Amino acid sequence: MDLDAVRTFVTAAEAGRFQDAATDLAVTQQAVSKRIATLEKTLGVRLFTRTARGAKLTIDGQAFLPHARELLQAEARAIASVCPGRRALRVDVIGRRLAPAGALRDFHRAHPEAGLDLVTLVDVDTAIDALRSGTIDASFRAVTMPGRELPDDIGATRAFDEPVQFLTGPAHELATARAVMPAELAGHRIWMPGLVPGTESTAYYDDLATAFGLTIEITGPDFGTEPLLDTVADSRSLATFVGEQTRLVWPAEHDLRRIPLRDPTPVYPHSLLWHRDNRHPALDALRRHFGSGRFDHSAAGTWTPAWVH
Repeated sequence: MDLDAVRTFVTAAEAGRFQDAATDLAVTQQAVSKRIATLEKTLGVRLFTRTARGAKLTIDGQAFLPHARELLQAEARAIASVCPGRRALRVDVIGRRLAPAGALRDFHRAHPEAGLDLVTLVDVDTAIDALRSGTIDASFRAVTMPGRELPDDIGATRAFDEPVQFLTGPAHELATARAVMPAELAGHRIWMPGLVPGTESTAYYDDLATAFGLTIEITGPDFGTEPLLDTVADSRSLATFVGEQTRLVWPAEHDLRRIPLRDPTPVYPHSLLWHRDNRHPALDALRRHFGSGRFDHSAAGTWTPAWVH
């Protein structure tokens, strides 16, 4: 259906005269008549009857008018969805329970006028492809991985650091500790079946294990967060690592313990990535938010891999 013809029909119905509709649309009266005739042919009904006082809607015209208005509203929404500055900012947050999603909630509270659309992508390569294609506007990632450099057209800034915690069940020998040193975890079974080889999170935990003599097991199927928590809660030997800001919910009887790591505190480095040609105004606000100096990336007593951006 020709939306110009639909727009002309709505304008004529509201104006009551084809000549007035032509003035409003900045076209000739002949163009108005032709568009409406084409629309009537498409629909197979008459929409107007001519009177001495102008144009009057027929019964079919009255029935079609609210739907015609809805078509024009849908057109406006479709245009707004892809118009920079009007469509929502699409941001990859890795996982909706992880720290970047919480950081975006804080950003939205500071900038409630900025629409946000959250997506979750599996790895940095997928995220970079999406940034280049325009599928997303920004991504939170740990960059750069060993042996890799970001492409020149991808910008990045260190967004925030997230302390890593040791998660145990109540029967674990470290369950009552108020804090532990990473080196004290040598010899303990640390289970992280969700780590996927080749991703930046796996590169981070591989370096963490190497730096402090740890063994991180990734064997076994990954059934998700809840089964992992169930297993850790019932085990005297298995534990796992979680980010301090990762949102976890478990039954009260699990009595899980989130134990801080100290001397040093391993922190997971979240960086914000974007394509340098992206002109979405909300992206500028997002970059300013995380580049405001409120996020300290060089605190004493912390550890990150040497490859971190």
